[in-house]
Amino acid sequence: MKFWLILCCLLPTTCLADDGDWIQLFNGKDLTGWTPKIRYHELGDNFANTFRVDDGLLTVSYDGYDQFGEQFGHLFYETPFSHYLFRCEYRFIGEQCPGGPGWAIRNSGVMVHGESPENMGKDQDFPASIEVQLLGGNGKDQRSTGNLCTPGTNVVMNGELVRRHCTSSQSETYHGDQWVTVEIEVRGNEVIKHLIDGKVILSYEKPQLDDRDEHAKSLAKDGDLMLSSGTISLQSESHPVQFRKVELKVLSP
Repeated sequence: MKFWLILCCLLPTTCLADDGDWIQLFNGKDLTGWTPKIRYHELGDNFANTFRVDDGLLTVSYDGYDQFGEQFGHLFYETPFSHYLFRCEYRFIGEQCPGGPGWAIRNSGVMVHGESPENMGKDQDFPASIEVQLLGGNGKDQRSTGNLCTPGTNVVMNGELVRRHCTSSQSETYHGDQWVTVEIEVRGNEVIKHLIDGKVILSYEKPQLDDRDEHAKSLAKDGDLMLSSGTISLQSESHPVQFRKVELKVLSP
């Protein structure tokens, strides 16, 4: 048994306690348990049926848009979490919505340790959160996925506070429309790891609100910027994307 534990932690994967059963966050039928918040629209207004279920897949679609118009959206799960393993499969499909920014082609994300959607302003583009950025390749150039972006937040890497907005991972590039498995190991305020197809491709510590961002700063309780829990949401950033097997396992602190 001891040998197995040592071997596990030497492999390029993560060692996880088998704490609980997998919770299915998406039932494959409808959006029960999820609430949309799309920029310029009220909480709960699923503008143009952006988030929907097609053939059992949680789908982000823009066939009801004339222009994207910076209407960035997020689909929030109803329960916040602190220590957990999140897992889903995703794939990009179709063409980007007209008017979408160039950087958002084949671009989506999973937001963790996020603020409550009730706290977001009507014209707010992204929740204060930690984003696991999901990217697809263009067929020829390298483009990592499972990157880190930090709207209204910062993290610590190698003992240093990282204030840049995005940090690239060490993942492969995924061209085409194949399914890719992303896992996010979240352990409160201690450590967050990104995994793609079972391999750890990014790790950091001490997720926290950015004191340079007035909205994010206002979310701090008694001035404490550290994030130990929060919401989970899936993005709509102008390129159609599908998710399946959206599930979570609660881990012990």
